Amino acid sequence: MMKRKEFMLGAVAGLAFAAAATAGGVIDWPAAHAEPVAGVSGRLAPSAGAAGLAFAPPQGAPLSFADIFQQVAPAVVQIDVKTRVANPRQAFIQIPGLGAVPVPNGQGGEGEGEDGEGATGAGAGSGFFISADGFIVTNNHVVADAIEISVKLADGREMPARVVGRDESTDLAVIKVDGADFPFVSFEETAQPRVGDWVIAVGNPFGLGGTATAGIVSAQGRNQLDSRTPYTDYIQIDAAINRGNSGGPTFDIYGRVIGVNSAI
Repeated sequence: MMKRKEFMLGAVAGLAFAAAATAGGVIDWPAAHAEPVAGVSGRLAPSAGAAGLAFAPPQGAPLSFADIFQQVAPAVVQIDVKTRVANPRQAFIQIPGLGAVPVPNGQGGEGEGEDGEGATGAGAGSGFFISADGFIVTNNHVVADAIEISVKLADGREMPARVVGRDESTDLAVIKVDGADFPFVSFEETAQPRVGDWVIAVGNPFGLGGTATAGIVSAQGRNQLDSRTPYTDYIQIDAAINRGNSGGPTFDIYGRVIGVNSAI
């Protein structure tokens, strides 16, 4: 599933979203408000030689998502985080022949650092530039416990980042890298996606380069599923969210962001 656009915009309120159509240029798809073409407008029309109605193929249905991906992929980044693990070895003790056995509460164990802060762990996710000066949107859970954040761009550059805003209720966060002239994408701010619309989910996981999956909008307004997913007003899509793609963008067929990937 993915978050609705209005929640995403709320999480990054105060940032100036530029009106560029997509990263790197404009995708050559029919205009969103183009006049209908006779026979392919997508409206119900009488079917020749048959009783009843037939549905004409909608104008602009993509034969391939390759052009969209090529345009937007430079704006999608890999995010690596280092997290603090609170005394991970205090809870266990190594006993020959038995392996790791839990230590009773209140008792110490080996492996705690001198500062008492424990060891570090690692995590990863995706994100995407929303401005040329380095603001990046991702999932809150990707960076929530981070003590160090590194961003790897599509061109291979790596740079440190810092959190500038988080919203736990929508699982969204904004991070910032220093620099300028980054490729970025824009949001769909006029028309809500409809059930049945094509979507493409993009990510940049684990240093493997950009990935894309496609599908349709399956449902809108999904609410809390269980205690582990307290988020509300999700858009459900049937495109697979590849491992490591959390925090990446989901686009419509015009290359505009309509949501943020989150596997639930």
